[in-house]
Amino acid sequence: MALEAASSQRSGRHRSTAMRWWLAGLMAVAALVYLMATASTGPVDPTEISAPQSRLSVVLNSATIVFREGLEAVLIFAAVTASFLGANRAKRRPVTLGAGFALAATVAAWFLAQALLEVASPLGPRLEAITGFLAVVVLLLVLNWFVHNVYWTGWISRHHRQRRQLLARGGLTATVGLVALGFTTVFREGVEVVLFLQNLQLKAGSGAVMEGVALGLAGTTVVGVLTFWLHHKLPYRRMLVLTGGLVGIVLVVMIGGTALSFVNLGWLPDAPTPFTLPGWLGAWFEIFPSWTTLTVQVLAATFVIGSYLLAEHLKFRRPARRGQAPATRADSQPSGPLQTTT
Repeated sequence: MALEAASSQRSGRHRSTAMRWWLAGLMAVAALVYLMATASTGPVDPTEISAPQSRLSVVLNSATIVFREGLEAVLIFAAVTASFLGANRAKRRPVTLGAGFALAATVAAWFLAQALLEVASPLGPRLEAITGFLAVVVLLLVLNWFVHNVYWTGWISRHHRQRRQLLARGGLTATVGLVALGFTTVFREGVEVVLFLQNLQLKAGSGAVMEGVALGLAGTTVVGVLTFWLHHKLPYRRMLVLTGGLVGIVLVVMIGGTALSFVNLGWLPDAPTPFTLPGWLGAWFEIFPSWTTLTVQVLAATFVIGSYLLAEHLKFRRPARRGQAPATRADSQPSGPLQTTT
């Protein structure tokens, strides 16, 4: 009993510390956005030297992030509902209902974001810089989460703990909790997609972004059909690693365009390279002949690779050297029946 109380106390302190860090991060991002919205711009008119991104590149970037987040939602949803068997089979309905509410809320979040962008349109070129900055922040959070949960046994088990706690309560409380579990499973991914796509929408318009969204949703639907109705076992971890790598490429591409916006606005120094680069590198990968943008992109690539290596070290190599049990690498999400509490 004393050990359980101590463990609960440590867990509470950990959550409290994490919450303080999240609040501090949100306040820092809000402060930076305010500074960008009120900052003066340089003497150069950014609209005269903007480098539009290829439409196909925008479509592929949009599709990549939608499919990446959709795959994650499918994995969590499948892992949680797979254990609702026998008498608990009916418990799938409130989880599914919550996921449906989340899809509707994601659509509402898109229109809300569009309305906010319309209100902020007087900011002109600063608005594109701000949305690019927010998109980069979202991608950094997604990648930081991903590389530290490649060994995602703990990621799935956390949702299973929530499910078991809800089933133990029973009655209306359990039903409402299961709806909330389904809602949060999908809505978190949906909000990330909405925030990311705003910058691409400003750059290329809604048409290209919607094509990418449709392509990403089609891929997610195929995975969902194979998982839920045909019960095929897919190489989920390999798919996560592949799509995680693609998101890393998207981050490097997007941060180049965002850095160029900052240079054009006079917020970052303009340092042209002594050599020129083919125009297609700018259109497809937002690689420009500027030491500033190239440096930022190299730093982003270093972050992606370094985060993965750090996760490998902390979760596998260091515990192995200390004789401790390393994190386990799951090749598929738990699909068999798990013991439930009624």
